Amino acid sequence: MEVTSEQVKHTFDVALLKPTATFAEIETLARTLREEGFSFLCVNSFHTATAARALQGSKVTVVTCVGFPQGAVSTATKVFETEAAIAEGAGEIDMVMSLGALFGGDLSLAESDVRAVVHAAQGRPVKVIIETPFLSMRQKIDASRIAQAGGAAYVKTCTGTSPDPLALYEDVRLIRQTIGPTMGIKASGRVGSYFRCMAMREAGATRIGLVLEQAREILRGCEEANGGEA
Repeated sequence: MEVTSEQVKHTFDVALLKPTATFAEIETLARTLREEGFSFLCVNSFHTATAARALQGSKVTVVTCVGFPQGAVSTATKVFETEAAIAEGAGEIDMVMSLGALFGGDLSLAESDVRAVVHAAQGRPVKVIIETPFLSMRQKIDASRIAQAGGAAYVKTCTGTSPDPLALYEDVRLIRQTIGPTMGIKASGRVGSYFRCMAMREAGATRIGLVLEQAREILRGCEEANGGEA
């Protein structure tokens, strides 16, 4: 089915997550996303308030990362970070799963970690980053089921900070087969071309995590594929 660049654009979580990002860079990106009609800006919690102020009155939602990038903090810390982000204007939360609990076989602890953040988000969508490059097939299935059982709205593939942060078609397909048709999937990790984006969508992804230049490149590809029409 043909998809327009406008339809694709509204599935992009455009991120600025480098640790050296300044307030000025966040404000500039926020203004650009407003002007170019994007829907989501993904930032570290340090920048939630800045992003929210810059986007006030717009249709762009602030997505705040929690426990990022390793997920190796206490549940109480993730809850505090989530509550602070919501108070500062976040409309969505991307949390990193407790990978140590997953690898240690304590699936109930990993699920309670997700559930606590979902509760703290007060109805805002929560995406659970399971960091697929580190996981076996069995762990990808378990992690996806944990995110679903914990009440999350999405399973997200990668933080983008692992040694090989690549979202794979087969991973997205496996996640979709595991969680069923209604829950969202965010494909993140080198989804920077039109071909890769369309492959992720075909596999079952409903959101794409990327940076601004990648988003623009994909949109150009959409327009070319549609004969120059947006």
